[in-house]
Amino acid sequence: MTTGAGERLVDGYALVVFDLDGVIYLIDRPVPGAVEAVGRLHAEGRSVAYATNNASRRSSEVADLLTGMGVPARPEEVLTSAAAAAELLRDRLPAGAAVLVVGTEALRAELRAVGLTPVSRADESPLAVVQGFGPQVCWADLAEASVAARGGATWVATNADPTLPSGRGPLPGNGSLVAVLRTALGRDPDVIVGKPEPALFTTAARRAGQGRTLLVGDRLDTDIEGARRAGLDSLLVLTGVSDAAELLAAPAHRRPTYVSMDLAGLFDPAAVVRVPGPADAGGWSVAPRDDTLELRGAGRPLDALAALCGAAWSGRAALVRPGSAEAEKALAELGLAD
Repeated sequence: MTTGAGERLVDGYALVVFDLDGVIYLIDRPVPGAVEAVGRLHAEGRSVAYATNNASRRSSEVADLLTGMGVPARPEEVLTSAAAAAELLRDRLPAGAAVLVVGTEALRAELRAVGLTPVSRADESPLAVVQGFGPQVCWADLAEASVAARGGATWVATNADPTLPSGRGPLPGNGSLVAVLRTALGRDPDVIVGKPEPALFTTAARRAGQGRTLLVGDRLDTDIEGARRAGLDSLLVLTGVSDAAELLAAPAHRRPTYVSMDLAGLFDPAAVVRVPGPADAGGWSVAPRDDTLELRGAGRPLDALAALCGAAWSGRAALVRPGSAEAEKALAELGLAD
């Protein structure tokens, strides 16, 4: 079950929004095919954007990083949670309003760029507090934010990611710092901008103007859930965090519109599938057997995955077993083999 005979997925959308880590790059190297995919979109004159929860870099810095990897990117194509937070506050506050910043200089620069005034102390009468990750954030910064928020300032968090990756393993992220203020204030932020909250994607879609937007991501819990909250179609690529097993077990609010192994699914109708599919999709059949789903038949592994999603999402078991030699091969390719 593809997107339609001979129809390219990308042709149905005016804007393609990419997550970064796991979709465009893995740590410091581009994902295979990413350079070519983005280059092809640009060559066809298509609009692209990049959405990241990272609030410690300006859009221009992220664009430079991508370009250095061989992925063509312009600053205006990059939407960080810092920029989205600044745009949100610009729309809610008077021009020039003071905003207390917990975070990096990049976050302050984004506020200045939209005509707001970043401040550091609660006694400077901020109308809002914006909180983003910064390695130098300390107790004094959080204390000023606490005083300002208790005084009535709107509290905006750029994201709630509890950890961030590093060469030494996960380290405390902005969500951990947000948790400090949540404990001190006894409440949640007024707004969380980053994924899976919809603000980042709705801002990207608003920039695109007319036409449909497709979100391409590798995580069900941030990218895909965020796209669904924003009312956008989504493509899950299996090049990053979420795998086929997680997809089969996904709750309704984390289910993508399409799935592909990689970014080739944007251009090749045979490399993408809409989910869920019927139980007999593409030559496959799925039947419940005890506490498992038995896959039989032969065909494309992606069609098998679509059929399995249809069965699993209807409330049946998400555990899978092969019922034929071809099914065993397909499950192995999907990472669903025992």
